[in-house]
Parts: sequence; C-alpha cells; structure tokens
Amino acid sequence: MSMLPPDVHAELTQLLQALQSPDNSIRSQAEDHLQTNWTSSRPEVLLMGLAEQISAASNNNTATRSFAAVIFRRISSKTRKIETGENLDLFFSLAKDQAAAIRQKLLESLANENERLVRNKISDAVAELARQYSENGDSWAELLGVLFQLSQAPEGEKRENAFRVFATTPTIIEKQHEEAVLQAFQKGFKDEAVMVRLSAMDAFSAFFRTINKKGQAKYFALIPDVLNILPPIKDSQDSDDLSKALVALIELAETAPKMFKPLFQNLVQFSISVVQDKELDNMARQNALELLATFADYAPSLCRKDPSYTNDMITQCLSLMTDLGEDDDDATEWMASDDLDQDESDQNHVAGEQTMDRLANKLGGQTILAPTFNWLPRMMTSMAWRDRHAALMAISAISEGCRDLMTGELSQVLDLVVPALRDPHPRVRWAGCNALGQMSTDFAPKMQTEYYDRVLKAIIPVLDSPEGRVKSHAAAALVNFCEEAEKSILEPYLDDLLSHLFQLLQNEKRYVQEQALSTIATIADAAEAAFSKYYDTLMPLLVNVLQNQSEKEYRLLRAKAMECATLIALAVGKERLGQDAMTLVNLLANIQTSITDSDDPQAQYLMHCWGRMCRVLGSDFLPFLHNVMPPLLELAVAKADIQLLDDDEQVEQMQNEEGWELVPLKGKIIGIRTSTMDDKHMAIELLVVYAQVLEGAFAPYVAEIMEKIALPGLAFFFHDPVRYISAKLVPQLLSSYKKAYGPQSNELAGLWTATVVKLLEVLTAEPAIDTLAEMYQCFYESVEVVGKGCLTADHMSRFIDSVHSAIEDYKDRVAQRAEDKEGATVDDVEDEAEETLIAIEDDQTLLSDMNKAFHAIFKNHGAVFLPAWERLMPTYEGFLSSTDATQRQWGLCIMDDVLEYCGPESIRYASYITQPLANGCRDASPAIRQAAAYGIGVAAHRGGAPWAQFLGGSVPFLFQVTQIPDARNEDNVYATENACAAIAKILHYNASTVLDVQTVITQWIETLPVINDEEAAPYAYAYLAELIDQQNPAVMNQAAKVFVFIAQALEAETLQGQTASRVAAATKALLTTANVDPMPLLQQFSQDSQRTIMGYFS
Repeated sequence: MSMLPPDVHAELTQLLQALQSPDNSIRSQAEDHLQTNWTSSRPEVLLMGLAEQISAASNNNTATRSFAAVIFRRISSKTRKIETGENLDLFFSLAKDQAAAIRQKLLESLANENERLVRNKISDAVAELARQYSENGDSWAELLGVLFQLSQAPEGEKRENAFRVFATTPTIIEKQHEEAVLQAFQKGFKDEAVMVRLSAMDAFSAFFRTINKKGQAKYFALIPDVLNILPPIKDSQDSDDLSKALVALIELAETAPKMFKPLFQNLVQFSISVVQDKELDNMARQNALELLATFADYAPSLCRKDPSYTNDMITQCLSLMTDLGEDDDDATEWMASDDLDQDESDQNHVAGEQTMDRLANKLGGQTILAPTFNWLPRMMTSMAWRDRHAALMAISAISEGCRDLMTGELSQVLDLVVPALRDPHPRVRWAGCNALGQMSTDFAPKMQTEYYDRVLKAIIPVLDSPEGRVKSHAAAALVNFCEEAEKSILEPYLDDLLSHLFQLLQNEKRYVQEQALSTIATIADAAEAAFSKYYDTLMPLLVNVLQNQSEKEYRLLRAKAMECATLIALAVGKERLGQDAMTLVNLLANIQTSITDSDDPQAQYLMHCWGRMCRVLGSDFLPFLHNVMPPLLELAVAKADIQLLDDDEQVEQMQNEEGWELVPLKGKIIGIRTSTMDDKHMAIELLVVYAQVLEGAFAPYVAEIMEKIALPGLAFFFHDPVRYISAKLVPQLLSSYKKAYGPQSNELAGLWTATVVKLLEVLTAEPAIDTLAEMYQCFYESVEVVGKGCLTADHMSRFIDSVHSAIEDYKDRVAQRAEDKEGATVDDVEDEAEETLIAIEDDQTLLSDMNKAFHAIFKNHGAVFLPAWERLMPTYEGFLSSTDATQRQWGLCIMDDVLEYCGPESIRYASYITQPLANGCRDASPAIRQAAAYGIGVAAHRGGAPWAQFLGGSVPFLFQVTQIPDARNEDNVYATENACAAIAKILHYNASTVLDVQTVITQWIETLPVINDEEAAPYAYAYLAELIDQQNPAVMNQAAKVFVFIAQALEAETLQGQTASRVAAATKALLTTANVDPMPLLQQFSQDSQRTIMGYFS
C-alpha cells in the first residue's frame, strides 16, 4: 500500500518521464523542477515516492523502476546543511522514522524484484544508504538480515545481489563475527552459479581492502577456494567471466600479495596458460599478464624466488610483442596512416612492452637481463620482421630498469641495435630508431660522451628513408639524443644534421615537417651560440610559415614553427636577432588574435613562446605584456573542473575520454578534468618567468596575481603540481614588489601582511610530506625577500606551532617504520626497501627545508625569535642526543643558527649545545662533523667573550675532524674545510684561550687548502694573510707550500674579490721576503689555471 497520495505519485511519474526525455530543454526544466520542488523542499517525500516507484508491486514498467533506483541513489548521496550548520549526506539527514520507513520499502523491493538489471540498481541504492550509516557510525540492523536471506535464495541472481551490496559497502560486514564472514564467503566461492562465485570474489576483494594487516591473516585460508574458481571458467572458454575473476584477483594481489605464497607456483602456471591461450579474448589474456605483473609490483621477492616466473613472463611478453601488423605484412597500411597517436593501449604488443618495462623496474637487471638476452640475439637474426621488431622494442622497454647493468654493456647492445637501422623492413627501422632514442635518454650522458659517433652516424642516414613515419621517428630519436648532449659534441655534426632536417621541412607529409621543426628546435637549444651559423637559412623559412600557412590543418605546424623560432631566438640571443625580434613578437601577437577554437594547439605553444621572447628581450618585452597577460591570467585563475559521476555508465564513458582523472570519494566517483589543471600549471609557470625576468616592471600585475592565483594555488588540493608552482611564484611576486617600491615601502608591507597569514595557514594544514616541504621552502624564500623584522611575535609563535605539529607527525612516521621493521620478514624488507627509502628521503627533505626556515627567521630577526623558539627546547634536546644521524644534524644546524645570529645571548643555551658540538666533531657522519665544526667557528666569530673558554678547549676536536682517514675525499672534504676555517676563527678572535698558539698555527697550516667550500675559504685565507703580514715563522719557513695552497684556492675560485686581492698582495710580499720563485711551483697547474693565478699577481 502506498504511503503517499495518488496525485504525488502522478506528479512524480510525470517528472521521471521528463528527466528521461531526449529533448534537452524538457530534461533541463525537469532537473530544475526536481531540485526546486522536491530535493530542496521535501526530500523525504521524494525519496519515499521514488522507493515506491522502484517497487514492482506498484510499478510494472522495468525501465522506470530502474531509472527511479538511479535517481534515488543520486538524491540520497547529495549533501545537505542541517540546522546546526553541519553538512550531512541527504538521506542520513532525514528524520529517523521517515528514514526507517523508506529503508524498509527499499529492502522489500530488493527482496521481491525479479529483474536482474533493476535489482542491481536497487542494490546500488541500498549500498549507498549502508555507506552513509557506516561512515556516520550508525547501524542499519535490518540490512544484514535481508542480505543473509538473499544469499540463501534459490535464485542465483538474488544470491549474487547479496554479494554485490557487500562489494560496494564492505564496511557493513567488517564488524561481524569472523567465523560468520568466513562461512559466508566460503559458501559464495563454492556456489553452483558462476555469477555468484564472481560476485563473492568482488566482495571479498573489497572487504579485504578495508581490514588491517593483522586482520587479513585470518582469511588467508580462503585463497585455495578463491583460486579454484578460475580453472572451470577457463575450461568453459568464457573470456568475460575469466576477466572479471582475474580483475578481482589483481585487486587482492595489490592488497596482500604474500597470502598467495603457498600457491604462487600454481597461480603462475595457470596465468601463463591463460596468456598463451589464443582462443581466449585478448582482454582475458592481458588481465592474466596484468595479474602476474602486479606481483612484480607489490611482491618482487616472491617473483624472483619462483623457479619459472621470470623466464615464463619474459617469454610470454616477447611473444605478445610479436602480435602486431596483422594482415599488413609489408606495412603498407602502417606507412599510409598519418595518425601517429592512435590509441593502441588495448593491443597485445603494447601490453607486452609495458609489462617488460615494469618487470625491469621492479625485478631489476640482475633478474631479467640474462633471460631477456637469451632471446634477443636469436630474435634479431630471425627471418620474421615481427621478431626483430619485438627484440628492439624490448630493449627500449627494459633500458631504464636495467640501466646500472646495461651501462657497462652498452657497446654490445649497440651492436644489436645499430644494424637494425639498415633493416629492409620499415617497421624494424622504426623500432631501431625508437631503441636508440630511448637509450639516449636512459643511458645519458654515456651515450652522448662515448658513443656519439656511432649513434649519429647510424641515425642521420635514416633521415633519408623513403617512408615518412621512419624518417620522422629518426628525427624524434635525435631529440632524445640532443637533449642530453653538450654543444661541443654536436658542433662537428651540425652541418650534416641540419642539411638533412632542412630537407625534411620540404617533405609532403605534414607530420614529418612538424617533427623536423621540433628536432631543429632541440638542436638549437643544445647548440646555443653555435647555431648562429644556420640562423639566416632557417629564420626566414619559419617566418614564412607563420605569415602564410593560416589554414586549419596547418595549426600544429605553425605551433611547431613558433616553438622552433623562439628556441632559436633564445639560443642566438637578442643581438643576433636584430629586427627579427620585433617581427617575431608581432607575428605572435597576430596569431594570438586569430585563435578562436578551444582545441587550437597554437594557444598552448604560444604561451611558452611569449615566455621565451620575454627571456630574450628582457625589459624590451614590456610593450607586449598587455597582449600576453589576459589569456594567461584566464588559464592561471581557472577553477577545478569537477563532476560527480552518478552511475557506472558515466564512469565508463569518462574512463574512455582523455584528460580526466577519476577519484573515489565516500562511495562516489569524482571526475577531475586534468587538461584544465595542466593548463593552469603551465600558466603559473610562465608567470614565474615574467616575474623573474621583468622584476620591478611586473609590479602592476602582482597584487591581483597574488590574491587570485598564487595564494589560492597553495591550497589547490586537486593538483599537486599547481601547488608546487604556486609556492615558487609567491617569493617571485614579493621580489617584484620589493624591486618596484623598495624594501621599506608600504606597498611591500601590505602585500606581505596578507601573504604571511596564508603561508602560515598552509604550513599548519598541509598533510602531504613532499608538499609540506615545498611550502616551507616558499615560506623561507619569502622571508628572505621581505627581510629584516618581517615577522611579528604572533607570526613566530604560529610558525613554531606548525613546526611542532610537523615534528610530532614525523616522529610518528619514524616510530611506525621501526614497528613495521620489527615484524617484517626478510622478503618484506626487500620488497618495501624502495618505498621505505623514498619515505625517509621525503622526511629528510622536509627537515632540511624546515631547517632553512629557522635559518631565515634567525638571520632576519636574531634574538627576537628566541622566546618563540624556546618552546621546542625538548624537541631540540631529543634530536641532539638521537641515535638517528638525520635528527642529530637537524638539531645541530638549528643550534648553529642560534650561535650565528644571537651573539653572546646564545651562551644561555651552552648546556644544550657544548656537548653535541664536541661529540659532533667525532661523529661518523660527515654532515654532522661539518655542522659541528661550523657551529664552533660561528661561536668564535659571533659568540664573544662568554664562549672563550669552550673555544680554547675545542681546538683538539677540530683537528680530529681534519685527521680522519680520507679527510679530503668527496664525502669528508666539507667537514675538513669547515674545521680548518673554525680553527682560523678561534686563532683570530680568541687566541688568548688557546694553549701553545704557535704550535697550533703550525699544525693549522697543514689543514689547508680550502678549495670546495666558498663560505669557509675567506675566513681561512684572511687569517693566513694576517700571519703573512705578521711574518709568522710558521708561514715564513714554508713559503713555497703556502703559495701553492693559495694558488689552489685561486684556481678553484673559492678565493675571490677583495679577500683574493688582499691575500695576493700579502703573498707577493711573502715570496719576496722568503726569496721564493713562484714559476717552478706553478708548473703543477694547467695553462688556463696558471693564467688565472698570475692574474692576481700581475
């Protein structure tokens, strides 16, 4: 019996029909009516009405029932603000009695519905309500009873539905008794109906993702039952069902790969048999391959230890990679196609290539190189072109993952690849170019420095190939090679390269011309000024394209011509451009006004071209800024384009569309348009360029950009790259204002006041570690720009709040890693080593950027920062005495800042600092020895009398730093040079506290030279000049050695400017007094270095 009057139902029926109308205007009006007259004003009536429409008893129209269930789910999941101001899911916000009645009606429909399609839609609606109750900590007691009854129903389709709801909202069974859950799944896995078994697999996979690692182990016993579902499906040759089962297994393998360990060998053999079975659909075969590749991603040690996994996988990947060019043996169709970007992601050969890439990256060269190269030489000499093609594509696929081992064998690999560029089959030549291009990237710079002649002499002739696709790909391979090549390597080949590429510009195929332009642009970028020779030939051609080729089909060609012209402009510089500079920017302005279509590729290229021309012209670019900025600002200010996807059809449609990312959120799927985000990122990147190049002249745009783009960009959670580039933009905008109005101006102060509040807010609220590091960098760079006294006491206090919060989170992560390590097996440690290393590096970067923020505050506020800073004293103490070197270094660096910028006041913290400084000089970590030596040096320089006694006693510790084995190797040299400079500072500022000063001076000279650390060198050499002026015996008695130490610093340019001149003057006097001829001593230096050194003495 209906709970609602007939007229309400009549109105609702009419509305549902209108919502399904093919007429856009009728549908749009119906949507408005639904929102205004139902959803906003009487949602409980709407949902009850829909629940009744769903019921088969009151509605015999299958399509309407199904549609009503879809609308019910959509309306239920909307957000609604209740009287308390809280936002709730709409259904959960209803009065309890109303919600209970609607739920009851829905469950009745689920139990009684006989049409599978409708029941699936009802189960989705039920799952949505279950999610709301589960996430809000409430229960829906009747639901489990109904689902249990369904799971016992005589009809397989109903049993399937019970598991369908579990799969969508697994949390409803999470809290049930384990034994009951085990039995339910066990029964489902053994059900007589395949659809039920598959639905049970889906539900088990979803359930597994919601429980913690300890809880998962209780269900490992079910895995044999899960795996037993697959062989009968394969035997029936039902590819669709087999694919569904494999996808569920893939999700399980991602969550808990180790639970498959006892049966892994059986699973490998079964999956390989699926990949081999050409009677099955390609999708099923590829899913079997994907399942095995997932184990390589998540449990590489399991794969390495299996006796057949690696060999079987490589054999099957290579076999799949030969599955291409069907019915096109001579490549006629392939050569005739101008669509170089056609989507082949569902092709077997692409699946094989991508899996080879993953195997190489996850299992490493030690595991996969031998079995791969067991096949490749045979394949390269095969009569079948597909074998040769597959071998070359395999080399492209594995080179990144096997980089370390293959680098040593590059010559032999080139022996395989280079002859392929002369192969009779065009697709093999194409694959050869592909391999050389990939290797040029993966084995840079070795490919460029050691094998440039072989590579270039192999590729350049291929530019003459008769086939457009081959010559175009040869030009593309040159891009990879030239991007990593020094101009000195390219210069001898420029004539040959460019004469061939100029020929390609005359080719009848437009894609060949476009690629030639890209390659020329890359060569110009690499060759820099050496490209000037070709300028007069090329620039008129490019200008001609930009002036004349205005038809729609030439848009990409013009875009590439713009890119090429502006990169050449950047390479040859403003002087060489002459009048062409104005011609070029005027052409760009004309093209900008001609762009009307949203899909015009010229628009994006144009943005980058303007940026390059700004860098070329500097302040001369200003007159064009008013044209450039409006479209750029429009892209930079763009909001996120987000769509809530209501049903599976929408999700599937969007998955097939390019430029969208799908994100699951609270049981819903959100679609985010990534192409908008990429454009926004690019636009902000260019704003950074303009602010950097134009400096103060960019000021008129700064306030608007800061308010509408940069600061909102810091919290743009939809796209991390936008946040990172916004963090780079903020300090540039502040710098622009500072240069325009001055450091003490009201304008800068006003801009900073609004900015600093937002920066501190972001530091406190940011959850992602790598992003938080970027935000600290943004903060300290901004403080450095605005300068002295820019932070108030409140700002400093809020900064310390953010640090405290970040440090507590960091400690939790360190503790969690230690806990995970304790319970881990050797295999676990091996499998998670890379992930753990990345997590540790992220933490180290965060601590480093936080350190720099402390440094910036102390540098610009001195002792004023101490009251806020002191609040974290227990943290500094804990870090200084930690067993973790990263933490000790962090603590020491902060104490160094206190010593450097708080002067004699720093003595208040002597009890915290002195022991860590002394211990730090003996630490196993070079970075800590460097920080300790630096700290003692700044205490001598800035600490004044209170530190004198400690400094006298610290000299032996500093000598210890300089006397460790290999004190001057790459790891240790900065610690050694800082210790040298610190001793010089003590001898200069605090000599009275040093015992036996003359012996110490003699010893100290042996710690020279300082030829790496530009900060340490001036202190060491200024003191050395002082000793020369005093005619100290320690220098007078070994004048030749002292001269060499000074010459080494002049050669290394650690000694520059006034200090260098002063030291050189003292050295001249030393050489004269000691009667030393410098010429023989200079012979140990190169001719260039001799000229540099003698420049100071002439």
